[in-house]
Amino acid sequence: MTDLILNNGVVLPPVGFGVFQSTPEETATAVATALHTGYRHIDTAAAYQNERQVGEGIRGSGVDRSEVFIETKVWVSDYGKSDTLHAFDKGAAKLGVDQIDLLILHQPMPQHFERTIGAYKALEELLIAERVRAIGVSNFMPHHLTELLKHVDVVPAVNQVELHPYFTQPEVQAANAEHGVLTQAWSPIGGITFYPGWGEDRKNVLEDDIITAIAAEHGKTPAQVLLRWHVQQGRSAIPKSTNPGRIAENFNVFDFALSEQQLTAIDALNRGVRGGPDPDGVDPANWGITVPEA
Repeated sequence: MTDLILNNGVVLPPVGFGVFQSTPEETATAVATALHTGYRHIDTAAAYQNERQVGEGIRGSGVDRSEVFIETKVWVSDYGKSDTLHAFDKGAAKLGVDQIDLLILHQPMPQHFERTIGAYKALEELLIAERVRAIGVSNFMPHHLTELLKHVDVVPAVNQVELHPYFTQPEVQAANAEHGVLTQAWSPIGGITFYPGWGEDRKNVLEDDIITAIAAEHGKTPAQVLLRWHVQQGRSAIPKSTNPGRIAENFNVFDFALSEQQLTAIDALNRGVRGGPDPDGVDPANWGITVPEA
């Protein structure tokens, strides 16, 4: 397994473990299972309402904190400089840590971008104070990133976006690469096709004929092929599951390689259709999510 190096030199394991939509009751056990399997990167968010259980899972796993890369996200209700500084305090307390490895903004929120800028400036302060090791963004399109960089000093280390074979976001990947920002994929195996409330044509990527044929050729599952596609193209990928078998399956992607022809064939599946919400079309401030105190 080849680790990724962020633009500030921080090392990030390429395949992380996600807990989006994992209930608090399931999360601690799933995180501990993932760490026992070999994962060393856990991704959560304040809006997921399970940061506390992520911390419990890490501590319960017996894996030393120094070996675990913890990533979480600030929700838009806590944007603005002072609110975001407090959001760090809430998140760190729930996770049970003094330092967060990667703290990112969950949405660009272009409808209130001055608050987004203030939030990112708070992340910069936390970075200087070494309360976080790296900072970044999520769901930022190229124009959001361009506008942010006009107002801040630190280039984001990571931009976490929806990315799977049916929605590869080449323009986003190119803009990230231009600025030295690592592209990190949420919904890396296409589960977003079943995201409630968005998406019309919900064909499962894992059932695509091209993907299943490549999987059969390697004696791997379609999910493993898709995760290998991300890894070979230098992206960070964050699959999620609470099933121990699937957790192990998603991590077992380092013992085979896709050919250039296979990578190209997977790239060609892009349909350009977003499965999740459009960050320019939906104001997340209206979603009614608030983050409770620790």
